[in-house]
Amino acid sequence: MRRAETDLAGVGRRVRMCVLMALAFPAAAFAETPPLPELPPPPPVVGAPGDAAPPSQDSQPRVAVSFNAIFAPGDIQAIGSGLIWRVFDARSDVNGGHALVAESNDPAPTFQLPDGDYIVHAACGLAGATREIAVNGEPVNERLVMHAGALKIEGLMGDAPIAAPRLENMVYLPDHNDPEAKLIIPNLKAGAPECLPEGAYHINSILMDVAPGSSVPTNSNVSADMKVQAGKLTAVVLRHRAAAMTLKLVNAPGGEALANTSFSVLTPGGDVIREMIGAFPTIVLAEGEYVAIARHENTTYQATFKVVANQNRDVEIIASQPAP
Repeated sequence: MRRAETDLAGVGRRVRMCVLMALAFPAAAFAETPPLPELPPPPPVVGAPGDAAPPSQDSQPRVAVSFNAIFAPGDIQAIGSGLIWRVFDARSDVNGGHALVAESNDPAPTFQLPDGDYIVHAACGLAGATREIAVNGEPVNERLVMHAGALKIEGLMGDAPIAAPRLENMVYLPDHNDPEAKLIIPNLKAGAPECLPEGAYHINSILMDVAPGSSVPTNSNVSADMKVQAGKLTAVVLRHRAAAMTLKLVNAPGGEALANTSFSVLTPGGDVIREMIGAFPTIVLAEGEYVAIARHENTTYQATFKVVANQNRDVEIIASQPAP
């Protein structure tokens, strides 16, 4: 694993970033990291923007109330994108809900609000910050600290980047000895940064076997543990060790593939990985040893083969000797 840091101010999410390059490493790497605290949730919403204020407030003078946010304490540059702001009436109804007064996707919005007490919530991805404010006839300018960073995942096959559709990246919030205690992002698109609260996370990356019109998970699975730091971009690079195998049932080595053949690929222990039909179907497999079974005209044949990372090749099953 190797790590590098780069300043992110003024670019994209304008985070000062620390680039962490992580190749597959043991899941216990950060086993002692305390679990991430619960995020402050936005108040329960009642009604739509503008419904919170009673009719009498319509005639009250309105004051400019401005907001911006930073990722970490001490940051100078405000966050420039990816924020959702919501302003709620601080008064709750009988059910404990708070009416939504205003909302904006502007990174630094200004709302015109009458005097009163409000709850402001800023969200950036899965990170959030909440503050109570009072408006008393004077302009208000508030800055919230998100205590968040960003996570970006990339994949490599050998030295070649893996296209985003070929990766399924699940992000978990670990708890004690369970690295996959809580799934928080079912599929983080490769190359797309996601805002997260600072803390420890676990990634499980599955290589997808992309065929025309479909995408099937392979048995190539890479896991990693990492920490997201406030004000930093954590970039994780996961290296999948796999290759594409083309299966053929032939009468003799180097012969023509026999059509109308069904294939099964199994682990040495007998677990079925995939079943396919065709003259020469291709399957992407993680590095290791496998058994290929071919069925043609009510006869079964088999062969064992080995997959070496990044070495795509043909696997021939000879039809001259039926499987025992």
